[in-house]
Amino acid sequence: METRISVNGEEKTLDADTRTSLLDALRHHFKLSGTKKGCDHGQCGACTVLVNGRRINSCLTLVCMHDGDEIRTVEGLGRPGDLSLLQEAFVEHDGYQCGYCTPGQICSATAMLEELKAGWPSVVTEDLTSCPELTNREISERMSGNLCRCAAYPNIVDAIRQVAE
Repeated sequence: METRISVNGEEKTLDADTRTSLLDALRHHFKLSGTKKGCDHGQCGACTVLVNGRRINSCLTLVCMHDGDEIRTVEGLGRPGDLSLLQEAFVEHDGYQCGYCTPGQICSATAMLEELKAGWPSVVTEDLTSCPELTNREISERMSGNLCRCAAYPNIVDAIRQVAE
């Protein structure tokens, strides 16, 4: 099935089997290796990308479902020598160990900060009448879909907090 999508600002056309996941299309058809295949069941967040500005697990969706959508991967957030503020903060705070989960963490955190700016509450937001406060509990809840087997969580939280402030 032919699918037209924008990937990191570039218009792409893909003629792929309707069973092709967005994750596999990004990695194998478009040769973008930043997005990782972790569990392939939507439980680890390593495959998190932004679709029309919202974070999703790319292993759980088919590329053909995204005809006309804007897909942004970690490669589209910044480039060597021109990193996004969040990518720089991850480096500065050592928000990675092995680095496998880092692209998904950065994509998820990017969307999370936009959700906060928009005033979206989470399950742990105490006051639903005002903009959520960026507490460690709030960050942890909002990032809970992204696992880090190396346990770099305190550094990830520090990086997110730096960019948010």
